[in-house]
Amino acid sequence: MNIKIRKGDTVEIISGRRAEVGKQGEVIRVLPEERRVVVQGNNLRKKHQKQVQTQTQRNLRPGIIEFEAPISIANVMVVCPKCDTPTRVGLQRDADVSQRICKNCGALLD
Repeated sequence: MNIKIRKGDTVEIISGRRAEVGKQGEVIRVLPEERRVVVQGNNLRKKHQKQVQTQTQRNLRPGIIEFEAPISIANVMVVCPKCDTPTRVGLQRDADVSQRICKNCGALLD
């Protein structure tokens, strides 16, 4: 099954942790094999990083790093730019070109 969410889309989180539900953000990265997306500013996690010396004699900064963790695609919905509501995404095929449309208002998402 193809993925209808793309990098750069604005999405709203519809389920998951209570603190995250209802928040909107831009998709930074799509992981199609894992069926997950990374949303900017949401699902923040902390990682304790040791100082590591690389081959180019640069050091990675040690300390606590905060980063966005992936979220399941089933937990987010695309926000339509025209009607500004979370919506399902449909496909409209016209002579070798398929475009994504909003199921509520029919506006093009691409």
